[in-house]
Amino acid sequence: MVELVSDVHEIKAQQRAGWDAVSAGWDTALETFERGAMSATRRLLELGGVREGQTVLDLGTGVGEPALTAATLVGPSGRVVGLDFSSSMLAIARRRGAALSNVEFVEGDLEYVDFPERSFDVVLSRWGLMFAVDRSSMFERLRKIIVPGGVLAAAVWGPASSVPMLQLGFEPLVARLELPPPPPGAPGPFSMSDGDQVAHELKAAHFSEVSVTEFTVPFRVASMQEYADMTKALTPPSIKNMIKERFGSVDDPATWKAVGETVAPYAKNGEISLPSTALCIRAVA
Repeated sequence: MVELVSDVHEIKAQQRAGWDAVSAGWDTALETFERGAMSATRRLLELGGVREGQTVLDLGTGVGEPALTAATLVGPSGRVVGLDFSSSMLAIARRRGAALSNVEFVEGDLEYVDFPERSFDVVLSRWGLMFAVDRSSMFERLRKIIVPGGVLAAAVWGPASSVPMLQLGFEPLVARLELPPPPPGAPGPFSMSDGDQVAHELKAAHFSEVSVTEFTVPFRVASMQEYADMTKALTPPSIKNMIKERFGSVDDPATWKAVGETVAPYAKNGEISLPSTALCIRAVA
């Protein structure tokens, strides 16, 4: 048991350090990413039934979505809390939401939410839940902080092969750096890609009316260069350091050329379309 706790603490520390380190990159790539990602935000708000006067929690809010958009729907009589454990990501979210009086961003771990029972009408999460180490425990906690009849609405990624926006840029980095695969069962972008398993876990946590449906996120980039630039901005420093050690510079032209070229087959009519599959979760407390 001690070893498990130690492992969990190590995973959490690595996750927090990683998100802090790429926060500036997310700020840089935000416009490119949100061209498609905003459609997922709108879908979650619809699934959650977010409306005026409600109290909403956004788990793993990162740089502020869907919390900021939810704040425009709940209005001055409502309240939105965006939670994330990366202080650097939260600094960006606070800057983006500075003009809104009904949203606050707080530091915390989505697995260990520290709110009173029945605090929120709706809990949202856009590509955050996949990084939980113990999802069963997390779902139990979330159900308790949602009012009876309230809704959990979340998006997670489908299988890696169906998410070209993320996966294509990663493949040449894996190949060039000879990176090992992640350990089986480890938290990460694709750890909740089995919709049946996710539904089972939610039902086991005593959620009702559980649904997990596919949603195509219409990501697009203007060019191979824009895709390479976005991927570079979001690449963790640990991998950038490996590029520098092996190829002499983090800006190694061959590496980022290879990343950009992965999206060439998706080019059509002067634009590169990278439709990516998300699983949209809806469950009632």
